[in-house]
Amino acid sequence: MERYEVGKIRFALGRLCDRTNRMNPEANLTELGLTLPKSPAAAGSYVPTVRTGNLLFCAGTICMFDGKMTHTGQVGKEHTIESGAKAAEICALNTLANIKAAVGSLDRVARVVIVNGFVNAVDGFADSPAVINGASDLFLKVFGEVGKHARTAVATNGLPKGTTVEIQVTVELKA
Repeated sequence: MERYEVGKIRFALGRLCDRTNRMNPEANLTELGLTLPKSPAAAGSYVPTVRTGNLLFCAGTICMFDGKMTHTGQVGKEHTIESGAKAAEICALNTLANIKAAVGSLDRVARVVIVNGFVNAVDGFADSPAVINGASDLFLKVFGEVGKHARTAVATNGLPKGTTVEIQVTVELKA
């Protein structure tokens, strides 16, 4: 298992589950050696999630773990594609924390519908899909087949708080 440390925050990232236990996404997180952070509070005039019908729209999440930034700066300058992908995985963990806070359990997720990913990158950066794979891969590891989703992955030259990645996710909930 790969160990990753930012300041005093330690992560175990990138390990595949021996099998995807679709019946219990939270058990899959444990198998991956991952722990959900505290659900991030809204940092402005918005709420972390909005539910309409069976859809849960999640506000953008950045690479912050328990209130501390883990990745700031641009891919292609301060970060590689690989460290950008780790940043995207942390964003996905924050999104999962918000989903759990909104509906009580990740088992309520019927499908990950779409992931919109934004990469803080140098001008001309063309590999934003490879960076956002960090989030997409985590959703597949946690949810199995229903973690497959539509996606947008774009590069930009600035994001809130200088974060390296931001993702915005919509999930369908079980009735």
